[in-house]
Amino acid sequence: MTLATATTSGEPYCANAFYAYDAERNVFVFTSDDTTRHAQEMLANSRVAASVVLETRIVGKVQGLQICGTAERGDDADRKTYLRRFPYAAAVGELHLWRIEPDFMKLTDNTLGFGKKLIWKR
Repeated sequence: MTLATATTSGEPYCANAFYAYDAERNVFVFTSDDTTRHAQEMLANSRVAASVVLETRIVGKVQGLQICGTAERGDDADRKTYLRRFPYAAAVGELHLWRIEPDFMKLTDNTLGFGKKLIWKR
């Protein structure tokens, strides 16, 4: 996932992160140490954007998700979600979990037709 943050004055920044999706709660869970630039920016300005793209060279298989939402600190449910997808992360040490609660998502899915877009809003 590519995560986009911004300073309180609007200066943009992006970073890549492994993520796990919790379909029941409709949240994207990821980990980021508090000392990173994007974590500092999320603490100051919780509005974020993100994208998830399936890598392919075949135009008919292009799929990409764009997300806008709010970043918050992760909780125990987020930890379970993340460790279910990345069980080895428990051995790394302390996890600094975050979640994105989306309020807008746009899926471009060429498997449904060239340039087909599905939009979800809270």
